[in-house]
Amino acid sequence: MATFAWTGKTRQGGVKKGEIVAGNRDEAMNLLQKDQILVTSVKKKATEINLSFGEKKVTDKDIVIFTRQFATMIDAGLPLVQCLEILGNQSEHPTLAKAINEVRGDVESGSTYADALRKHPKVFDELYVNMVAAGETGGILDTILNRLSQHIEKAMKLKKQIKSAMVYPITILTVAVAVIVILMVFVIPIFAKMFTDFGGTLPGLTQMVIDLSHFMQRNIIYMVIATWGMAWGIKRYYRTPKGNFNIDKWALKTPVVGDLIQKASIAKFTRTLGTLITSGVPILEGLGIVAKTSGNKVVEKAIMNARQSISEGKTISDPLAKEEVFPPMVVQMIAVGETTGAIDGMLGKIADFYDDEVDTAVTTLTSMLEPAMMVFLGITIGTIVIAMYLPVFEMASIVG
Repeated sequence: MATFAWTGKTRQGGVKKGEIVAGNRDEAMNLLQKDQILVTSVKKKATEINLSFGEKKVTDKDIVIFTRQFATMIDAGLPLVQCLEILGNQSEHPTLAKAINEVRGDVESGSTYADALRKHPKVFDELYVNMVAAGETGGILDTILNRLSQHIEKAMKLKKQIKSAMVYPITILTVAVAVIVILMVFVIPIFAKMFTDFGGTLPGLTQMVIDLSHFMQRNIIYMVIATWGMAWGIKRYYRTPKGNFNIDKWALKTPVVGDLIQKASIAKFTRTLGTLITSGVPILEGLGIVAKTSGNKVVEKAIMNARQSISEGKTISDPLAKEEVFPPMVVQMIAVGETTGAIDGMLGKIADFYDDEVDTAVTTLTSMLEPAMMVFLGITIGTIVIAMYLPVFEMASIVG
């Protein structure tokens, strides 16, 4: 596929310019003629040198903007192909624009919108495609698209809350480690040389810090390699099914952080499943989609157990009650929703409740980690400073 810059006239006589993705110049001309454009010029764009590694990733924000604009156009009565053409031409994101134009080509060839989207899994995930398919089947595509954009926005907010909770402690810890390494490798040796020149016996704490400094100087490269190797090993282990499950399980049991992960997982599960059911996606299919997008193998296993239970004619709540990740309140509310036939509404209420709980958990985590990191940094650097000044105090007292 190549990009062609074109100039032409509309049926009303207006001059129009744009770009189009096609296999060759003739195909580009045919696509433009189908859009009732009287083409005056079609030129293949020169290949741009892309210094980035791979295609630019399409973010959730890009998908939300595209989905909202698309829903507005569909609601206004514009044909599907025309909507895709407008959005493809105006999109500033090269990867998204390419995907939209290819989707438009597939739709023009007779494919359904959902099937065309399914060919681009890196841009439109399974949740998005299945909800669009339900919207096409039910004739409520504009409504589904609005629901999708709202769902993605809430998922973005949840992800942002978790990231904001982790950024501060990670930053403080990184700075603390950097300061300690600089002190031990570059500053302490200067003091050590000075103390050696003076002679005499050093205090125990000072000698211990100097010995540690010498060890780090001699082995800093090996320490960096060992740290990198450990991180690489954990990453490789996490990619295995057993490692993925074990690490996710351990993360859920971590104090404070585990509570945040659990509440975020419940909020994501209930909101996504509720949105799918409301949009007309069958519950078994919905549970399969939610399990794959849960982001935690323990939660995924619990959801798949619930899916198996339903396929055998049982309820969702019974298998969820056996899993530690789902509190009794959540299980009871889902059971009530199943009994009353309003499970989608009940899932929405659970999601709203746990969104607030995530807010509280983020605040709690931040308020606990901030003083803990300050205490750690103060004690560590304070110990080093005291160790270096102890000989100075002793020398001062001797001179006195």
